[in-house]
Amino acid sequence: MKEVRVRFAPSPTGFLHVGGARTALFNYLFAKHHNGKMILRIEDTDAERSTKESEEQLISALTWLGIDWDEGPTVGGPYGPYRQSERTDIYRRKAAELIQAGLAYEGYAYPQELEKIHDALLEKGEPPHYTQEMISSFDTPQRRKEYAENGMSPVIYFKMPRKDYILKDMIRGEVVFKEGSVGDFVLIRSNGLPTYNYAVVVDDILMEITHVIRGDDHISNTLRQLAIYEAFDAPTPYFGHVSMILGPDGKRLSKRHGATSVEEFKDRGYLPEALINYLVLLGWSHPQAKEIISLTEMIEYFGMDRVNPSSAIFDEVKLKWMNGMYIRQAQTERVFKLSVPFILESKVLTMDQIQGSKKWIMEAIELIKTSVEEIAQIPSELSIFINEFELDLQNEEFKGYFEAQGVKDGLKHLYELINNDMLWTVESITDNIKSCIKIKKPDKKSFYMALRKILTNQFHGPDLVKTIHLIGRVRVQQRIERVVF
Repeated sequence: MKEVRVRFAPSPTGFLHVGGARTALFNYLFAKHHNGKMILRIEDTDAERSTKESEEQLISALTWLGIDWDEGPTVGGPYGPYRQSERTDIYRRKAAELIQAGLAYEGYAYPQELEKIHDALLEKGEPPHYTQEMISSFDTPQRRKEYAENGMSPVIYFKMPRKDYILKDMIRGEVVFKEGSVGDFVLIRSNGLPTYNYAVVVDDILMEITHVIRGDDHISNTLRQLAIYEAFDAPTPYFGHVSMILGPDGKRLSKRHGATSVEEFKDRGYLPEALINYLVLLGWSHPQAKEIISLTEMIEYFGMDRVNPSSAIFDEVKLKWMNGMYIRQAQTERVFKLSVPFILESKVLTMDQIQGSKKWIMEAIELIKTSVEEIAQIPSELSIFINEFELDLQNEEFKGYFEAQGVKDGLKHLYELINNDMLWTVESITDNIKSCIKIKKPDKKSFYMALRKILTNQFHGPDLVKTIHLIGRVRVQQRIERVVF
């Protein structure tokens, strides 16, 4: 089998969308599974929208996700350059080859003339497809002279064959494009820049791309691309068109659904391995239906035969759950380092306080990470141990627990035991609570719920005894005292 070569070819016009990240991931996994190569190509011929900053953001996002490439910007390779803006001479040279072969031609029509042809075709009820006969009628010595005098370049058109084309898609099966679906189309614009459908084929041919895995919004482009491959007498790669990612409302995922870029999830404290894990399951399934999957395992099992042609729904609730799973598995030191910027931004602690209390913060994070779903949640959870809060004593749920049998007496007894607890260890706190239960015999559930609410202003949270230990003896006493005395 020929070496597998795939490419991820984003346009640097903004942040990396999760849909683009999934496409990059599928290409990466496919290449690694087959011991092939992944190429990163920057399609930046849209000079008005493409920026160097966006390119850097794309590269940063891919790097953060752990998706690397074998050829492309930052690493080089034998088929460069890997930015389309640096390949314009190549596109012009290859277009000249097509003209020489009679498969493309120069067009000297002015935009307003093309518009008239377009409108006339519509009036006759015909598809607005240009043909060489229509456009070449403007190719006169006088028109060429006008173009030369005004420093204008002709548009280069591809002569579209009048025949059916068949795409054998790795995901969707056979797709038939009927004759007459498109007319002649532009290869090189008047400004000398290539169109997408032309440049992408030239690049894929010269970079020896064997498989093209991309979103199904590109299916409509494939007809033009198949014709160009044929014109160059080049082997056609295998195509796999992955269904779009939809929001919960069934519409294409966009800003109205919330966060949609890799950077946004990174900034909210998502772990890259969690996001990768979630994205791979948007359209692909593990043979054993596993949901928590390592990158190594993804590479081992990934194949296009398990990619679902149906659209995937982006469920942020599930992503949060998955991120929480990965946070719990992560080393506490790593979670601590990731938490520091969020802690500083929230002003829960200063940098001096963080450096001076690292051991205590690490213990707190070890406890907190069992119940958070985003790193960004850690400061608010941490503040429970540090900052005072106003407890709503009239809260009906709290009153129900607090006024239950033996709860108030149990809390008073606990206060006294804590007052005499010179050890203040997890073990001593556990013994004190057991003693209260044994002696005062409060309703257990109500006692624990009331105690947690008094100490943390929450009814649910991580291990209560460890929470009490981290709050500290003085604060625990103060919080109990203001309620029971």
